[in-house]
Amino acid sequence: MTILTGIAVTGLLVLVALVYLRQEALIFQPEPLPADYAFGLPDVKEVRIQVDGATLSALHLQLLHPKGVVFFLHGNAGNLASWFVNSEFYRQANFDLFMLDYRGYGKSTGRIRSEAQLRSDVAAAWRAVAARYQGLRKVVYGRSLGTALAAGLAAQIQPDMTILVSPFWSMAELGRAHYPLLPSALLRYPLQTFKDIARVQGPVLLIHGDRDRLIPFDHSVRLRALTQNAQLVLVHGAAHNDIQDFDQYRLTILDRLAQL
Repeated sequence: MTILTGIAVTGLLVLVALVYLRQEALIFQPEPLPADYAFGLPDVKEVRIQVDGATLSALHLQLLHPKGVVFFLHGNAGNLASWFVNSEFYRQANFDLFMLDYRGYGKSTGRIRSEAQLRSDVAAAWRAVAARYQGLRKVVYGRSLGTALAAGLAAQIQPDMTILVSPFWSMAELGRAHYPLLPSALLRYPLQTFKDIARVQGPVLLIHGDRDRLIPFDHSVRLRALTQNAQLVLVHGAAHNDIQDFDQYRLTILDRLAQL
């Protein structure tokens, strides 16, 4: 082995080690908020959830006589200040809205260190709110990164409906598309949506934009094929980050919530 070859191999090994140990920086893009940040939203309560080594921040829209709750798991970037912006939509549907910030996002403390920890936090947040909705409708909603977490939670609690917006087959498949030179064996966050969606017994609504370049529409097509309970809605003209701006998206969700 020449000196140059040895340097190249060493450099590659160092790169592989960095990717393995610091892949959270590739997957998660949290935006913290000051601890004293005030959301100032009417009928919305700030919730603190104690988990192992951290305190999670959540917002809870509480209506007077709701039909049920939408438990919302957001994408990999931003925080509640940028995600919890559509409360009037859920007021119109007469559903409470509960939305969680993952560790390191918004006012949530701590850091995401493993998929098991992330899923455990989601389950803890659900337990914190579930008792309030005994006998009412329960909807688990996931967007982008949150679709894998939502599918996993739905497979456990079997809600009245599961909504997955811009879902992905697995993180390994996304990784191959966006980081083709990195071996999937390094991945510590498999986030295998396809395994969990097949275990969801109730209705599943998949919504995807036909111009999504981050997560191609084909992911939803293949997920739809895994269960007889799923309906797939293609939003024409929608990309990954603007799908919520389309009437077809809003009307579809309102219609499905009304049917519950």
